[in-house]
Amino acid sequence: MSLYITSLNSGSNGNCYYIGNGYEAVLVDAGISCRETERRMKRLDLPMQTIRAIFISHEHSDHTLGAEVISRKYKLPVYITAAAYHKSRLQLEPQLVKTYSTYSPIPVGGLIVNAFPKRHDASEPHSFTVTGSGTTVGVFTDIGMACEHVVHHLSQCHAAFLEANYDEKMLEEGRYPLFLKRRIRSDDGHLSNLQALELFTTHRPSFMSLLVLSHLSAYNNSPELVHELFSRHANGTRIVVASRYKESEVFQVGELTG
Repeated sequence: MSLYITSLNSGSNGNCYYIGNGYEAVLVDAGISCRETERRMKRLDLPMQTIRAIFISHEHSDHTLGAEVISRKYKLPVYITAAAYHKSRLQLEPQLVKTYSTYSPIPVGGLIVNAFPKRHDASEPHSFTVTGSGTTVGVFTDIGMACEHVVHHLSQCHAAFLEANYDEKMLEEGRYPLFLKRRIRSDDGHLSNLQALELFTTHRPSFMSLLVLSHLSAYNNSPELVHELFSRHANGTRIVVASRYKESEVFQVGELTG
C-alpha cells in the first residue's frame, strides 16, 4: 500500500506536513491556521476527516499556530511532550492532549508514528517517521546537526521532508544580526544546504524515491539554488522544494514509486 504525502506549508511562517494511506492520516506540526489548512486540503482533494491526529515536534509557533483550533473543531488528539506543551501556551481540551515518548511507536489506524530526539533550541524537540504497510516517510526539520537519531531514521525512509534552511554564503553576507546568524549555524539551530546534502548523500537508502527539501529561509536561501545542488547528487531520487507560500502536490510513495 502507498502513502500519500504533501507539504501544506514549510518555512518560518508555518510548517504543516500531511502523511496518510488514503483512509487515515496524521499532520506533523500544525503551524498554519485551521482555515488555511482546510483551504489547502480542499484544493488537494484531501478530506479533513481523514486526519486522525496531530503530532507536534516542538513548541515554536510556526509549528503550533493552528493546532488548538484544528484539534477543537475536529476533536483530534494532539501528541506533544509535556515540556513542549507547557512552553507552547496551547490551550487544548484536556482529553485531547496526548504525550509521547522517544522510541515508543504510536498506532494511528493503519499508521505507526515513531518520535525520536533531535538537536534544536526548543524543549524536548523531536522528529518523526510515519510507517504504513512497509512504507516509511520521515519529517526532518528544525535540526541543528545530523545526530545519530536522525541518521538512523533517514536511512529507513522511502521519502523524507528534509530541512535545507540556508546557503552559507547568503547567510554570512545577509542582513541578519550576528547573534541570529550564530544561532542558525549552531548545533541547536538549522541545517545548511551543504549539511543537508551530506546527510542525504551519505545516509539515504537505495530505495528512497522522493526528497522534499523543506523549511527554506526566505532571505538566506533560494529554491532554485538548492534544487540544482541536490539534483546533481540525486542518483534517481526525485527532488522537490517545498514552498513557504502554498501547498505542494500530493505525492504517492510506495508501491508505484519504489
